[in-house]
Amino acid sequence: MVFEEKMILNGDPEEEEEEEEEEMVDPIENIRQKCEETEHCVHAREKLEVCETRVGSRSTEEDCTEELFDFLHARDHCVAHKLFHSLK
Repeated sequence: MVFEEKMILNGDPEEEEEEEEEEMVDPIENIRQKCEETEHCVHAREKLEVCETRVGSRSTEEDCTEELFDFLHARDHCVAHKLFHSLK
């Protein structure tokens, strides 16, 4: 009886924990998406896609590692300038 009264007055502790937990959103994901839309990143992505199409259309030992690194570098360079301004 006492336990039930405490639950009625205080609520179910498990329910409170679930309500208090908010889904955390990593700000870097949003910033990466925005940076991928910049002119420099779009150009680097286009080069990567052209390479992937070329390599995929024929059997060759060529890969697109350089183009991938160029794209990632361009994106991360953009992210680096914006990320720390959005952190609390």
